[in-house]
Amino acid sequence: MATYLNEVLKYQQKSKEIAEVSIVLSDFEVSKEDYEYTNSYFYNYIRKPKYFINALREINKVVREENPDIIHLHSTFAGLFARIPLFLKKKKPLVIYCSHGWSFTMDIPSWKKKIYGMVEYLLATKTDLIINISENELNQSRNYNIPENKSTVIYNGIEEKVQNKPQETPRINIDPTKINLLFIGRFDTQKGIDILIDFFTENKFDHIQLYLIGGSVLNDTSLILPDNMISLGWVNNEKIDSYYQLFDAVIIPSRWEGFGLVAIEAMRNKKALIVSNRGALPEIVERGSNGYVFNIEDINTLKEILLSTNKEQLVTMGERGYKIFLDKFTSLNMNKEIIRQYRFLIHNIQK
Repeated sequence: MATYLNEVLKYQQKSKEIAEVSIVLSDFEVSKEDYEYTNSYFYNYIRKPKYFINALREINKVVREENPDIIHLHSTFAGLFARIPLFLKKKKPLVIYCSHGWSFTMDIPSWKKKIYGMVEYLLATKTDLIINISENELNQSRNYNIPENKSTVIYNGIEEKVQNKPQETPRINIDPTKINLLFIGRFDTQKGIDILIDFFTENKFDHIQLYLIGGSVLNDTSLILPDNMISLGWVNNEKIDSYYQLFDAVIIPSRWEGFGLVAIEAMRNKKALIVSNRGALPEIVERGSNGYVFNIEDINTLKEILLSTNKEQLVTMGERGYKIFLDKFTSLNMNKEIIRQYRFLIHNIQK
């Protein structure tokens, strides 16, 4: 989310079509210094019910003071807190909402999905535009009657430039004769780290080594990794590109994924992708072109991929992936489309 917001804020500050841009965000685990370049407000919040009223009050206090033409909401709870008061107002700014991954697409009980879907449906009545971050997200929203006439798809994007400094090349003892794979993400159910642990415990590939960047958000150190999996811990985002460049391919075994930022970061670094068939990942990977898609319900499909590929094929796929990235997934593409949607909404109001 921080990556996305910074891409959007910095672009809009420079845009001649935007007179002023401000941001309101939670102070939870956020470095306020990171947002000193823009007009920023912070509200006290932790994702617990007792903080909800305060968040709702502080967000809407800023909205009254700023009196914006457009409110662009990001994520489920911000979307909830900012739109609830709109049910009591006759006049409101234009409201754009992006969930960054619908809550009803998670692997949760069906009754919870129905509740989340009902809430999103009601909030959509106070929304002028709903941005989905993938076609899969749009398709999922139709199942919960989110208005299609208010919905569009704008893929996430990142800047073209790779943040890599030669003097910061990581010192990792990598065997160049092997296919070296990289996993980046939280060690949790969504990201599928347990799938990889089980798979590489059962399959002892002599020619493959898997490296992990990330960790458990709950500080759970109980993961037992087989010999062919090596954890590198957390890596600062400013250094992540230098790590991508050391490996042959990036593997993403997610159980659900609204978009998949790691996938396009890998493509920016000319790395092939090996991804699960969940969420938006099959939209990003063109099978056999810039990577492979395996069936998360049939793990043998992953085994077949790893046994049939080689380093030369992965290099070729990485080059193709880079071209796809430039065509579809840059921050410039994303930001131009966001402002085009702003312009469209304003034009319709002024008619």
